[in-house]
Amino acid sequence: MPPRDNPTARQVRLGSELRKLRERAQVTARDAGGLLSTATDAARISNIEAGRLGISEERIRRLFTFYQCHDEDLLTALCAVANERRGTHWWDDYRGTLAPGFLDIAELEHHAVALRCLQPVTFPGLLQTEDYARALFGGAIPKVPADEVEVRVEHRMKRRVIFDRPEPPQFEAIVHEAALRMRVGGRKVAREQLDYLLQASEQEWVTLRVIPFTSDDFIEVTQTVMFASGTVPQLDTVHIDTPFGGRLLDAVASIDGYRALFEFAEQTSLSPEESRSFIHHVAREL
Repeated sequence: MPPRDNPTARQVRLGSELRKLRERAQVTARDAGGLLSTATDAARISNIEAGRLGISEERIRRLFTFYQCHDEDLLTALCAVANERRGTHWWDDYRGTLAPGFLDIAELEHHAVALRCLQPVTFPGLLQTEDYARALFGGAIPKVPADEVEVRVEHRMKRRVIFDRPEPPQFEAIVHEAALRMRVGGRKVAREQLDYLLQASEQEWVTLRVIPFTSDDFIEVTQTVMFASGTVPQLDTVHIDTPFGGRLLDAVASIDGYRALFEFAEQTSLSPEESRSFIHHVAREL
């Protein structure tokens, strides 16, 4: 089977976790390849660890034994990733239409057991109205064609399907007051967005917090950050959104740093009840 040209973010993550385990065990790629079969060389192991080649559950189990890793929860989680099949989820319909980053974030949200967002000047994609999302995409630089704007909006609205599950992921959004006061799309769109935000916050799986301008603590974040908790801590992932595309972070140091950032942001923000009252106040001012 030839290597994949464009592995998904999950396929890349599976490979990177296997590489971390091999390096921790101080095993060479050549030795790992020799364990799997006489036809598996160091180059093939490199392709597996880069997500360009798949790997069976049976081979993952053999590597875990070889690497002397006894973490059964991690083993189960990685085997589950290995058994996933591309082309079986709703976002695959957008492959070749939208940039891979759009598919990556939908995939990340689908597999997360909990999500936390820190929003400095916009609202979380999962809590945006169609008109608000359309205004954001319409203001992108360079300019996005009108038909692609509509496809992006449609994709963003479909991402909410994660809340339709019997046990949706817990979702915490920490929004700065700046985002509340931005009149994205004009006064009417902004007001409707605030109203929708309040409605969404009534769901038991949604926690909404606001960081007011009057907060004495400064949080040095100018880009949207999403922390996605995996089925095991090793699969926790941070997504950084920028005007020119998103980035996925999974290095241990990065994950620990952003986990601390969210804990600090939560301490700095208003309580959920205070936040709802604050949003009501801002909405009235519109």
